[in-house]
Amino acid sequence: MEEKKRFLLRLDPADYAALEKWSADELRSVNSQIEFILREALRKAGRKPSPGS
Repeated sequence: MEEKKRFLLRLDPADYAALEKWSADELRSVNSQIEFILREALRKAGRKPSPGS
């Protein structure tokens, strides 16, 4: 399995609180929720890389 890329993300505290609530509502960690949101946005925009690229 390929190691995930790590990076620092700065968020407004109010945005983080909203994201934290959304994550809890969907039984995900904040990190998993961010990954989910980004994957969905990439897919909807037609920019999701194909497997292996």
